[in-house]
Amino acid sequence: MEFKRKDVWGLLLVLLLGQLVAFSMAASSFTSSLIANLGVDAPLTQSFFAYLLLTLVYVPIVLRRRQKLQIAWYWYLALAFIDVQGNYLVVKAYQYSYITSVTLLDCWTVVWVIILTWYALGTRYSFLQFVGAGTCVAGLALVLLSDAESTGEPDPSKIPLLGDALVIAGTVCFAFSNVGEEYCVKKKDRVEVVAMLGLFGLLISMVQILVFERKSLEAVTWSPTMISLFAGFAVAIFIFYTITPFVLKMSGATLFNLSLLTSDMWAVAIRVLFYHQQINWLYYLAFTVVAVGLIIYSLNESSSDNETAASAEAAAQYQQLQSEDNSTGSGQNSGIQERTHKEELHIC
Repeated sequence: MEFKRKDVWGLLLVLLLGQLVAFSMAASSFTSSLIANLGVDAPLTQSFFAYLLLTLVYVPIVLRRRQKLQIAWYWYLALAFIDVQGNYLVVKAYQYSYITSVTLLDCWTVVWVIILTWYALGTRYSFLQFVGAGTCVAGLALVLLSDAESTGEPDPSKIPLLGDALVIAGTVCFAFSNVGEEYCVKKKDRVEVVAMLGLFGLLISMVQILVFERKSLEAVTWSPTMISLFAGFAVAIFIFYTITPFVLKMSGATLFNLSLLTSDMWAVAIRVLFYHQQINWLYYLAFTVVAVGLIIYSLNESSSDNETAASAEAAAQYQQLQSEDNSTGSGQNSGIQERTHKEELHIC
């Protein structure tokens, strides 16, 4: 009944924002794969332009407020460092693996987040949530099996299993980054979090580029096509970082996870239409298994949240009734005492 009372336009807005997040994720994957196919290996530089765009937009907003940071700067530095490494590993994976495998293996983040929040934040999950997460892991295992069977394909530059390992390592970084960002966003200001993530991510990327990617950048031919690809990646990541906090706040993790799942179908369409490559049938089976797992996990997460909210509301109503009873009882006791006092005066 609560779902039926939601405003239709508000629901359409959430669906639109969710699909923008999914499309921006698919667009960043597409541009990264195109850059890799052109022989350019510069994942840190790609992230640099994305963090630069976040800094140019959000840091002036924070400076205009003229307020102290709500969270110590070194926590933002640590969060940005982990986020930069996650982006580096995932973008690097496009040098060795295919766009479909990279996008679907991103779902490993859900598994690491469960483990991290269980031990670090004390979050507890239901049995069906573990079933959903386990189903996702089974689907991701099918992706690894599919890539293992594709090692004999004619592209000698691809090492799918190495790319898969890089993606899984990147999802560990994303899990730490997402949990830390979620805590900061819920406790503090969203704009400050995104601004500091962009600023410190920019500084860290600059340092690592000078150390690791100077030779790779010298070999890059900065044609209009190449500049457009780097700019497209930066815009896609900017949209992703901008919209994600709003989708999480408006709809929670249920619609967010399901929206990200559609980015995998965008990846399939890109691989078939633009690269004209055949996809192993195991991938479609893996996608179906992961979809079922995410739906099981998300629906049970939503129901547990509703039960928590309902219990909290019931507790609040009970406390209110208890306070009313206490006030009524105290009022009756004071009335009795007043009448007794008057009777004693009358007798006297």
